[in-house]
Amino acid sequence: MTRLNYDAARDAFAEWGVDADAAIKQLADIPISMHCWQGDDVVGFEQSEGGSAGGIQITGNHPGRARTAAELRADLEFAYGKIPGKHRLNLHASYLDTDETPARDELDYHHFASWVDWAKDNGLGLDFNPTFFGHPKVDENLTLSHPDKDIRNFWIRHGQCCRAIAAKFGEELGSPCVNNIWVPDGYKDTPIDRLAARERLESAIDEMIAQPYDAAHMLDAVEAKLFGIGVEACTVGSHEFYMGYAIRKGTLLCLDMGHFHPTENVADKLSSVSQSVKEILLHVSRPMRWDSDHVILLNDDILAMAQELVFGNLLPRTHIGLDFFDATIARTSSWVIGTRNMQKALLRALLMPQAELKSIEEKLDFTQRFLMTEELKDLPYGVIWDEFCARNNVPTGKALIADLNSYQASVAPRG
Repeated sequence: MTRLNYDAARDAFAEWGVDADAAIKQLADIPISMHCWQGDDVVGFEQSEGGSAGGIQITGNHPGRARTAAELRADLEFAYGKIPGKHRLNLHASYLDTDETPARDELDYHHFASWVDWAKDNGLGLDFNPTFFGHPKVDENLTLSHPDKDIRNFWIRHGQCCRAIAAKFGEELGSPCVNNIWVPDGYKDTPIDRLAARERLESAIDEMIAQPYDAAHMLDAVEAKLFGIGVEACTVGSHEFYMGYAIRKGTLLCLDMGHFHPTENVADKLSSVSQSVKEILLHVSRPMRWDSDHVILLNDDILAMAQELVFGNLLPRTHIGLDFFDATIARTSSWVIGTRNMQKALLRALLMPQAELKSIEEKLDFTQRFLMTEELKDLPYGVIWDEFCARNNVPTGKALIADLNSYQASVAPRG
């Protein structure tokens, strides 16, 4: 893309009162927390414990899955090298890097220290998640809400370990680590006493997060869900449960785009919950009929989400993360395209004449709003994106595809 083309595109946006250079500069400062589990199909690196319980299911067997922390980090480095800007990595507790075999309630910072060293070397922030799935003590899809106190206590201790680890991440890297709490708890068929399970869950989380940590180092988030495999009739940690919990207890509220009914507009929820919670954790995903976590596309749902973040001035209060896993296509390509699509959506929102559109809507001039929003779709957003990538020395178009295919060919022999 020639400089002349960018200058022409910048002038086209200027006619609408939009500063393209300012939009590029703002986009460069928006970090996205890329999730580690896309790289190995949510397998993790535990050597002692494991299992398949907890409603997590991956489809496909594309060659090239990372089998070790070293392979995963190599794949991540390649992916970050194709994504403009500086970002973060979201780790799950099952991705420890150690020769030791600790139980999940015995995890310690030193089991993850290599990840911090790597993050420092690559200029990345770290976020974290306790792993409440894939374990024998996920009994009948219950963890923190289980009637057995010993099982609840095991998972409470796991959560406490993870909060301490996350706080150390934030301290070492000088950036708050978001520690996101999601549990798979629920029932396949209709329960008799939903309240008892929710009371147990609330009490367990209260105990788990009782230890205070500096918010400059660690932030707690709670993540709701509509339903999942094996919990079709009742999810204990429902949206209403966690929304109320976040408001009352002061945690972040995690909105995962795949955790709602397929007909719900998740973007619409941002402005609503922002009036009641201080900060939001956003998991960008693409459900297809249910929470199937497909790689995100630059579609209407993502564009609407980005527009809500920008127009509602919610970017300073929102931590943007990703949550998708697809083993039917190259994993590194999924990371790169998915993350860049979120960035593209944000850029499009930043390139809209926000003040004028808001003024028109406040005057209830719906015709003018309709005319403008439709005509704005024809502006040369792709040229501005290409310029953003050029300034960050990352490829676009066929050059990007060639790089992605070449890397995939190099890792395919892993099997």
